[in-house]
Amino acid sequence: MSGSLDKLIIQSYATNSFEGEDKSRRFTAPINPETFTNSFKIELEKKRGHGNSGTDPRYISTEPEELRLEFILDGTKTVEGYTPEYKDLPVTEQLQKFLNCAYNLDGNIHRPRFLNILWGQYLNFHCVLSAVDINHTLFNPDGKPLRVKITATFLNYKRSDEQAADQKKSSPDLTHQRKVNEGDRLDLMTYKIYNDPSYFLQIGQVNGLNSIRNIKPGLDLYFPPFDKNEN
Repeated sequence: MSGSLDKLIIQSYATNSFEGEDKSRRFTAPINPETFTNSFKIELEKKRGHGNSGTDPRYISTEPEELRLEFILDGTKTVEGYTPEYKDLPVTEQLQKFLNCAYNLDGNIHRPRFLNILWGQYLNFHCVLSAVDINHTLFNPDGKPLRVKITATFLNYKRSDEQAADQKKSSPDLTHQRKVNEGDRLDLMTYKIYNDPSYFLQIGQVNGLNSIRNIKPGLDLYFPPFDKNEN
């Protein structure tokens, strides 16, 4: 480790392959965020029948991961450790650098640009900007802003072919291996993989189990692909 402070960087791309960064649009946070927030959401159907008090939420989809950043742009020239290239710029110009990187429409691709957020060895996040709030918090006597707080939300971005590859990895058409944990049941494990518990007898046969009711923790089970069109 060099001991130097890594600044958060937002890279800007014209294509969703995230190749050929336009460094003229790169934005380096003058002050690193104090915190950032990752959000993971699952869309569920929550309808309930007439007269029923409970619900049986049904899975619809997993929504893309969100990353929310909060950071400051300062024009007072008094903040220690402020990125030198921004220190002498008015806050309005610093803000335009961020907007040009992440928000403004690129006329060549007819949309805002694709982004990659880097921070040290932890954050490497392919995304697009989905929302930004700009809060002006400090002004000079003539009303010119001296400090801005930015709250920006970024949506994880994957191309359709990458999404298809990820779905294929978890597809029941592939062979899976699972280790049995304490309290696991074969029918429930089968349901998680095939979305259908009716294959648990075949799974027992494939794995040579003497009993399908009491499976020992630590056992490795194989879940091969099945043709669901066959009876």
